[in-house]
Amino acid sequence: MRTFAIGDIHGYPAALDQLLEAVGFGGEDVLITVGDYVDRGPNSKGVLDRLIELHATGRLIPLLGNHEEMLFDALADPAGMACGLWRGAGGNQTLASYGLVKGLPSDLRLIPPEHVQFLREACRDHHETATHLFTHANLDPALPLEDQTGEMLRWRKLGTPPRHVSGKVLVCGHTRQFNGWPFVSPSAICLDTALYSGGWLTCLEVETGRFWQVNKAGDLRESRLDAVPADGTDPDAVYWIEDPD
Repeated sequence: MRTFAIGDIHGYPAALDQLLEAVGFGGEDVLITVGDYVDRGPNSKGVLDRLIELHATGRLIPLLGNHEEMLFDALADPAGMACGLWRGAGGNQTLASYGLVKGLPSDLRLIPPEHVQFLREACRDHHETATHLFTHANLDPALPLEDQTGEMLRWRKLGTPPRHVSGKVLVCGHTRQFNGWPFVSPSAICLDTALYSGGWLTCLEVETGRFWQVNKAGDLRESRLDAVPADGTDPDAVYWIEDPD
């Protein structure tokens, strides 16, 4: 069995499928998706359709991202500020993928209930294996996963955290790496390599450190975590918690 983790997909199902084909996903392989399936890109509907198919096989472990949380807030208050914030952070692209372009609060009610149900019921806050911890955004290194806050798990930018008290390595997304390479430190690996803003979608084979990437043009490349170039970028210097990436 191999374990794969994929970064923020943001409405690009073709990139997801191309990566799964490239890694030969099948058999008893397990896929962990770290959240942010909707918004920004052109086909959030297609991403959710595909994830629901994969989840039905029992081999997908989907996590909840901050963009899914924003969608929940919009659904709870479709005529309020939360919906406006979500639309401005990519929600309009999500609605357009369902053919909903009127800009009315009633648009949200036309998102298929099976898609909302998948996000609410199938998507987890976090996941843990014998060697790694998986969240969308970050974690408090001093707290067990069950005591982490939603703000920490889905919104807090990564920085360079100390290793978690469990001794396990964090695998996450959310903090975009504009150089196109995963962020790698002894304590954490960030797989959000900025697909929607001209970067790549990254799929990591967790056990080996091998990873594959595809961009919007369909170009594919492969490397290893120990070969990622060090460019000296400090994520804390260029990101802040209020930025809903």
